[in-house]
Amino acid sequence: MTNNTKRKIWQTPWRYAEAFIVVISLLIIGFALQSVIGEFNFYLLAKPVNFIVAGIITFISVCIGLYCSKSSFARWFCGIEISVALIVALLLLTIIMGLTPQTIHSHSLLGFDVMTSSWAFVIIYTFTLLSLGTLIVKRLKLFRLRDYGFYLNHIGLWLFLLCSGLGYADMERYIMHVREGETEWRVYDDLNNVKELPVAITLNDFDMDFYPPKLAVINIETGEVLPHGQPEYFQIDNDVPQGNLDGWQIVTEKYIHQAVRNSDSTYHEVFMPGASPAIKVQATKDGVTRSGWICGGNQAQLFMTLPLDENSSMVMTVAEPRKFMSDVVVYTQSEKNLTARIEVNKPLSVDNWTIYQYGYDNNAGRLSSYSSFELVYDPWLIPVYIGIIMMMLGAFAMVWTGKGRKEADDDVE
Repeated sequence: MTNNTKRKIWQTPWRYAEAFIVVISLLIIGFALQSVIGEFNFYLLAKPVNFIVAGIITFISVCIGLYCSKSSFARWFCGIEISVALIVALLLLTIIMGLTPQTIHSHSLLGFDVMTSSWAFVIIYTFTLLSLGTLIVKRLKLFRLRDYGFYLNHIGLWLFLLCSGLGYADMERYIMHVREGETEWRVYDDLNNVKELPVAITLNDFDMDFYPPKLAVINIETGEVLPHGQPEYFQIDNDVPQGNLDGWQIVTEKYIHQAVRNSDSTYHEVFMPGASPAIKVQATKDGVTRSGWICGGNQAQLFMTLPLDENSSMVMTVAEPRKFMSDVVVYTQSEKNLTARIEVNKPLSVDNWTIYQYGYDNNAGRLSSYSSFELVYDPWLIPVYIGIIMMMLGAFAMVWTGKGRKEADDDVE
């Protein structure tokens, strides 16, 4: 006889319906709190509050996982159904965050423009930590060595989520301007007050490199790039020595990336901060030929153009920086002295500080007398990295273990 009795909602054991109802309810509560009291202030979790919160989350997870593990609620709370519902919610919030320009402070009712500080995200994030923590404790209670891949992967994920979220309040960011040949350890905080850091930077040298610039023909009266309405540019490239600009046939004869004026009309290569790109070209149009040097110039030397006719000249555009770097010595209160070259995307890490190349005097270019650094203090960064490494090792172990079990099953067959 077939049992046609339908399972009622909220009848144990709970399944996907209850999981999605709970998660949707949490989202609604989060959006309601956001609209009433505004965004969540993560800085309220600064040390030691974040340690207390981490302890509370761990304590609740341990209690549910150890002492309530046999209850239907505990099995559902760390089961696959609630996990799927939470992942869907996090994915939805992530999509909204990707489609909505994020700002420092919310200007929307539901907090879509400050998603990681919205109450909806904070509640789902906390619920995920509790569910994941309960699952880990429950599995550790029945510890089996062969499940080491699971332990590494899930503990690493829990550690990553916990430390990256709660550690945000302890993160500090500052911009430090250091003049060449000087040592600096002072910055301005958010209230524009001078603050002394436990990190000092001596700037020995600042340098930068440029992409080859472009050539253009301009109207000498208006400065407009010709042809009118459809400006043309010629990218300097030693592999492509010929081109066309506003009807002028161009042949590049010699290009010097770092040049200094040798006389009134010639250049030679010199590797020094005041050097500037220069090129010798020959331009021909309607039987008229013009030849000479063109230089973009900088604060150390004047630019040079090539007159073509009464109304136009050939000029060099401003070269775009390819990279800029600073040779520094970094001192810390732990008595570390590090000599390093800091570049964009090549920061220096020391004592929970990460130092990034930030900027320079844009008007001076290579002649900039100072270099700017962004200093980020993140004491929770090491446990975050540990969590990531554990996740990677766990994922690899789970794949390897699964492969071994499949091969064993094939041998049995």
